[in-house]
Amino acid sequence: MTNTRPLAVVLLSGGLDSTTSLAIAITEGFEPCALTFAYGQRHRLELEAAASIVREYGVVRHVVFPIDLRAFGGSALTDDIAVPKGRSAEECYHSIPATYVPARNTVFLSVALAWAETLGSKDIFIGVNSLDYSGYPDCRPEFIAAFESLANLATKAGIEDGKPLKIHAPLLHMTKAEIVRKGTELGVDYRRTCSCYDPNPQGEACGQCDACTLRLIGFSANGLTDPIRYASSTGNTA
Repeated sequence: MTNTRPLAVVLLSGGLDSTTSLAIAITEGFEPCALTFAYGQRHRLELEAAASIVREYGVVRHVVFPIDLRAFGGSALTDDIAVPKGRSAEECYHSIPATYVPARNTVFLSVALAWAETLGSKDIFIGVNSLDYSGYPDCRPEFIAAFESLANLATKAGIEDGKPLKIHAPLLHMTKAEIVRKGTELGVDYRRTCSCYDPNPQGEACGQCDACTLRLIGFSANGLTDPIRYASSTGNTA
């Protein structure tokens, strides 16, 4: 039987948000084409997580795209800069930390756009979130709307085809608690995901970086225990 599901490029980092976005894309009837970036990040655990997730979901097309942003540096994720630890949730919401990678989502979406056009896809999913996030400017609704407009001006498909390209950001207006709740409802196996910016050599999450702080808030607000391993015994309780 011929698969008639429309193709969608899904940005998949291996983290909680992007995995939930993948699950939503599948639920909405799309055949996902997963796109993961090896961009010179501090560790490869998220790449291993992404590979595990695509196997779990039976994703046929998965591209790991190499682009070494260490050439520019300027971020605690791609340079010899300490990852901020112990920031309060309030600080995470309202200030841009050293883990911000300059123009990362613009670069990632541009590559996703190129692949989508090659595939004949009109849909790109990205798991950005503008409520419980680390203050990144490229996670805001204004950015997503602007890039979608750009995508439809900058491509042959956008100019000549009748159907405009759509940037789907299904988590954009959700809190981290709502994201965890949604993913749990969809059966997402969060044990496979990796969110921590600075895990130890054993692959345990630090429990202190912004990503861990916000992730733990999401699980705790739902009365759930985060199923991943934390270096600190205080990190993974509901």
